[in-house]
Amino acid sequence: MSHTSTHLAPAARETQPRNSRGRVIFASLIGTTIEFYDFYIYATASVLVFPKLFFPHATELNAVLSSFAVFGVAFLARPVGAFLFGHYGDRLGRKVTLVASLLIMGVSTFLIGCLPTATNDVLSVVAPTLLVILRFLQGVALGGEWSGAALLATENAPEGKRAIYGTFPQLGAPIGFILANLLFIVMSTQLSAAQFMAWGWRVPFLLSAVMVIVGLYVRLRLVESASFEKVVEAGVVAKLPMSDVFVRHGRAVALGTVAMLATYVLFYLMTSFTLTYGTAPKTEAAAAAAAKSAGKPFNAADFVPGLGFARTEFLWLLIIGVVFFGIFTVLSGPWAERLGRRKLVIGVSVAIAAFGLVWQPLLSMGRPGVIAFLIIGFALMGTTFGPMAAYLPEMFPSNVRYTGSAVAYNLSSVIGAAPASFVAVWLWHVGGNAVLVGLYLALAALITLAAVFFSKDTRDVAFEDNVA
Repeated sequence: MSHTSTHLAPAARETQPRNSRGRVIFASLIGTTIEFYDFYIYATASVLVFPKLFFPHATELNAVLSSFAVFGVAFLARPVGAFLFGHYGDRLGRKVTLVASLLIMGVSTFLIGCLPTATNDVLSVVAPTLLVILRFLQGVALGGEWSGAALLATENAPEGKRAIYGTFPQLGAPIGFILANLLFIVMSTQLSAAQFMAWGWRVPFLLSAVMVIVGLYVRLRLVESASFEKVVEAGVVAKLPMSDVFVRHGRAVALGTVAMLATYVLFYLMTSFTLTYGTAPKTEAAAAAAAKSAGKPFNAADFVPGLGFARTEFLWLLIIGVVFFGIFTVLSGPWAERLGRRKLVIGVSVAIAAFGLVWQPLLSMGRPGVIAFLIIGFALMGTTFGPMAAYLPEMFPSNVRYTGSAVAYNLSSVIGAAPASFVAVWLWHVGGNAVLVGLYLALAALITLAAVFFSKDTRDVAFEDNVA
């Protein structure tokens, strides 16, 4: 059991950041950019190439569903990463866990780029199995990365600016997404379709090694956060952080988990699902032709119309939307300081629920409607995602902050992100359009709204001197 205390010694109240603002910004931003880049190149590949390369004998629908099921494996792995890295982050410090998580993500991603594909009966089993294993390791790494990066930013923030500093790691999500998809666009436009499917898809995975080297260099130069060092000096390091979190802070874990639900569902519907829906054939004839060119059987009973955009065109539209994701992530920091975390998340949850209700009408308005849909959706994403790097850590005291925030963040990924793309594709096929998908999003937003409505705001919570 951990040592307990209400406050650290008076001498521990000194709040001078140990790392410069520039170093904090760069280290928290580059780390999450790399992590999310690695994560998103898989998300994009899971739509564009993996169904054909790893599940070639399945029908078009089952191949996509199988690819999304493997995509979801990482979300099941993320709580494992939260438990593992949270434990060592609260016992050994933030720096060592940030370096380890980046290494695991980088190696796993690089090896995905080296995998064989399902070209014969043996590889039809071996290749997907190896993909699942590496995808699981990606999830473990991301399960530890986010919380460490959030603490790096917020524990080094000046007073009254935690939410603003907390947007630095959050910006890694839109930047990583843009980098990943720009690279896929370059590869798919500069190479023939045969070249892209043969080896071009591997390049984004292999190039991640360069970014990891840069990220490791920056993180190895960090100084441990003052918050953790004060916990060590006061002798209140938790012996079993996970036990303390669930025994003493179970309510905070539950509230934090549900607070992230709408964020996760929204993002993976806006990216993985919309890429599938947006590039799916609009007519049965087009679907039959696409299946024929891919050498797959076409089953008219499985056909449900999509939007019919070319793959590259829709990736560009997604990138336009993600630019607004970045802009509103930056704006959310000052808003969260001015309004408080609770009020901002309540307001944006209401807006997300309303957005889910107009999902299909916007998508039915042609290209202008699709662009408006993407801009609105990603703007809401930035507004709800930005404050979370301050909101979740503020729910937990210093000596279990890494574990608590990581567990809440990643448990939410299991119930929010893991099933989102799979469920959305199923609802699309059941309903024949995206109406049910929008209602699914609205339900997630209402659940988040209820949790946050009955919680307290954390803006004025003491950060440096509270422990379990």
